[in-house]
Amino acid sequence: MPEFQNPVAGFGVTFKAMFKKRLTEQYPEEKKPTAPRFHGRHQLNRHPDGLEKCVGCELCAWACPADAIYVEGGDNTDEERYSPGERYGRVYQINYLRCILCGLCVEACPTRALTMTNEYELADRSRASLIYTKEELLVGLSEGMVDTPHAIFPGMTERDYYSGLVTEAAPGTVRQTAVSRGERPADPADVVDAGRAQEAAEKEVRR
Repeated sequence: MPEFQNPVAGFGVTFKAMFKKRLTEQYPEEKKPTAPRFHGRHQLNRHPDGLEKCVGCELCAWACPADAIYVEGGDNTDEERYSPGERYGRVYQINYLRCILCGLCVEACPTRALTMTNEYELADRSRASLIYTKEELLVGLSEGMVDTPHAIFPGMTERDYYSGLVTEAAPGTVRQTAVSRGERPADPADVVDAGRAQEAAEKEVRR
């Protein structure tokens, strides 16, 4: 092919592409709908009366292949109850810098407390903001729910909750006053251990 025909052939490819349908998606102005079972951002679910489904078992953290989930369980009391069972997820964090959105944590959850939404916009300006806390993951309150902590439905057990027998909050249910961790009464054993540690430190200083 003569050299002067090379540019013409190149322009021919350009003109053909000009009249084809554009495949580029104008994101974020035009957002493509996701599949119904798309693996997006997680959420922690509640029972119909507002109590949390998470029981702090940490199975999701054990199942995570990327070590992206951190859970600390806490004990429920009649004065401060967050879930129907004996324990609840006191601390719950998901690090989306590590998470690969595989969904193994959802499969491991025995109470269906953890599910995945269709939300996929997880970019942010700092690394710390991509570590989602329990407050950010916990689903909001719908009509008829009472925010935790609050008492269990009268006459119901933990099994009744997971059997679907509780469909709304009991009449007159009110939110209990949450006690911060620092305000909780100290365990006598911890006080003794702290005293012994202080005595040992003072002996070292005297030496």
